[in-house]
Amino acid sequence: MSDASRLMRFVLELRQAGVTDARALSALERTPRTHYAPEHLEGLAFDDIGLPLAHAQTMTKPSVVGRVLAALAPQPGDTVLDIGTGSGFQAACIADLAHKVVTLERWRALTADARARFGRARLMRVFAYAADGFEGWADDAPYDRIVVNGALADIPPALLDQLKPGGVLIAPIGDEEGQRLIRYRNGQREDLGPIKLPPLERGLGDATEEADPAA
Repeated sequence: MSDASRLMRFVLELRQAGVTDARALSALERTPRTHYAPEHLEGLAFDDIGLPLAHAQTMTKPSVVGRVLAALAPQPGDTVLDIGTGSGFQAACIADLAHKVVTLERWRALTADARARFGRARLMRVFAYAADGFEGWADDAPYDRIVVNGALADIPPALLDQLKPGGVLIAPIGDEEGQRLIRYRNGQREDLGPIKLPPLERGLGDATEEADPAA
């Protein structure tokens, strides 16, 4: 099957999985998942499945990324904070829709890998840092949009402090027993239905490392 045929099937599967937002679908279609998947798993990049990454992390399945993109609805002038970089695929999709993306990853090796992928894709307005996602990234705050790619018991105060007035924050709230995708805006919480992502972990993956100040 040619790449064009695989891409057509990929988009069709996303539609069948409930991703109907035109902008989200376009971003997913224009961002080659093969460039972000682990090299030995590139053959699975067009399938709607999560893929294992180093440090027991997971590349989120595309239909979930599409759902999150639709809920986040980044606009062309927005600065977006993406927490939980993983492979960098979601940050790259957001960059297709927004002006600037700051993405945080607790594992320094994953941060470096994602940064290299952004460089190869010439995504000059995506900035990856090794940092504790619970603390956000104050240097580029406030943000028009914030998205958390891991389950939380509640929204960390630091992230609310870094959100612009009228801005949108998307996060899975709950635990292993049950999570809901929550959209926070203007002090109100909107329940967007069930979701299942691994919990967001505190701190850097290597406790001896400090937040990456200038990478």
